Amino acid sequence: MSPVFAHGHLRLYLLVLLADHPMHGYEVIQALGDRFGGTYVPSAGTVYPRLAKLEEEGLVTKSADGRKTVYAITEAGRAELDARADEIAAVENGVNDSVKSLADGVRASVGEAMRSLRADLAASAQAPRGQTADEPVDVPSEGARALRDVEMALASFRQQVRADLRRRATRGSLTGDTVTRLRDGLEALRKSL
Repeated sequence: MSPVFAHGHLRLYLLVLLADHPMHGYEVIQALGDRFGGTYVPSAGTVYPRLAKLEEEGLVTKSADGRKTVYAITEAGRAELDARADEIAAVENGVNDSVKSLADGVRASVGEAMRSLRADLAASAQAPRGQTADEPVDVPSEGARALRDVEMALASFRQQVRADLRRRATRGSLTGDTVTRLRDGLEALRKSL
């Protein structure tokens, strides 16, 4: 996967975020994750060193708010944004391109996982009656390989969906409607096999 930000652009984008309002580091990480629709969430090890560097350069200040450190843009930081307005527009375009690229990758992964899930469900539907999913199945080596691939794809899909749903729950955007659509979609997929 290509880098989400070109060299130095994350630093500039952090200033853009802080120009809106002061934030603590975790809020900055969440704001970036929200901007990318959850397809890219930078690690603390990526964000905090850049915030520290911005502070060293006098572009942001930090202050304690209980146990949290809040970062705020300075006048020098705002001047930097004004001076680099054209570059900021290019960064925004780059972010939009990155979001589209990451979303395309997620769609492809989900599509592949759905195909694998269909195959797994079809194989499960054809299993002899009385045989449970946990019982070993004798299958030819090619079938065993395919079954392993399907099981890995299902496990990966499950992990990805769990992570996405937990992220939504954390942001307060996981609703009963989302759960109903997920159930209905999975049931429709199962029936389509």
